Amino acid sequence: MKIVIPGGSGQVGGMLARAFGARGGEVVVLSRAPAARPWRVVAWDAETLGDWRHEIDGADVVINLAGRSVDCRYTNENRRAIMHSRVASTRVVGQAIAAAVRAPRVWLQMSTATIYAHRYDAPNDEATGVIGGKEAGAPSSWRFSIDVATAWEQAVDAAATPQTRRVKLRSAMVMSPDPGGVFSVLSRLVRFGLGGRAGDGRQFMSFIHHRDFIRAMEFLIGREDLDGAVNLAAPNPIPNAEFMRELCRAWGMPFGLPATRVMLEIGAFFLRTETELVLKSRRVVPARLLDAGFDFEFPSWGPAAGDLCRAWRANRLQAGRQPAGRSGG
Repeated sequence: MKIVIPGGSGQVGGMLARAFGARGGEVVVLSRAPAARPWRVVAWDAETLGDWRHEIDGADVVINLAGRSVDCRYTNENRRAIMHSRVASTRVVGQAIAAAVRAPRVWLQMSTATIYAHRYDAPNDEATGVIGGKEAGAPSSWRFSIDVATAWEQAVDAAATPQTRRVKLRSAMVMSPDPGGVFSVLSRLVRFGLGGRAGDGRQFMSFIHHRDFIRAMEFLIGREDLDGAVNLAAPNPIPNAEFMRELCRAWGMPFGLPATRVMLEIGAFFLRTETELVLKSRRVVPARLLDAGFDFEFPSWGPAAGDLCRAWRANRLQAGRQPAGRSGG
């Protein structure tokens, strides 16, 4: 099976490339900055059709992850870059699939669980979930993320790919022990004693363990009856205060200092990011995956956090045993 991963040079892309490669798949990553990897990497600009399109012609699966990181301040320049990177890359992937003589069987397109409303009252599933942007109590600045997610998905829907099944992956935070991800950032706070609740701690945290994320991707590839929006999230989201308490417990930390909303705003300013990433209530459940029979290995955060901490420690131990001049990755 040939899998092409546009925008696959980041943490999630590397995780998927390793997993599919280990299972014997032919993996090709499309990247704007090609570098040596255990899999093949092909250059593209994420905007225009080029020679890279021949990789998609005849491929079995396309997993598009392309898009500028949202972990930044939402300046006008960054807003334009975030929106353009997602819409333009999705549009050109659709054009490549439409032009293929042998079109891929399935196109898995990254989206985000942030598309749903900030709410505490009920979970958001694919059928009854409320799309955000108009909810009371949410800062107007949060509307931008909704606009990005909506435009992203509209670009998929507009593609003329009748031979290719399309799945929009409304993913929660993917928790992996690899450096540089969300789990790494949160764990660093915990280990420095700063793992308390964020704000009032009522906001729900949705997540998916990296092994469940990979298994869900494989599940979706094999299920010809599943298309459209699919939530990639563990079925038991919990409030931030409980989420951080479980993470502290997994690290063996007796407590974590809480951060008020004002403290978070100041910290976000100096870290060049946005408080939306930690203050928005993302109560997302994977109804379609569950209804289709997908079995989560880590449906709840406590066991997932414990497993991730053990894997993080094991990775650090292995890296420490590497001879000088070699990396553990």
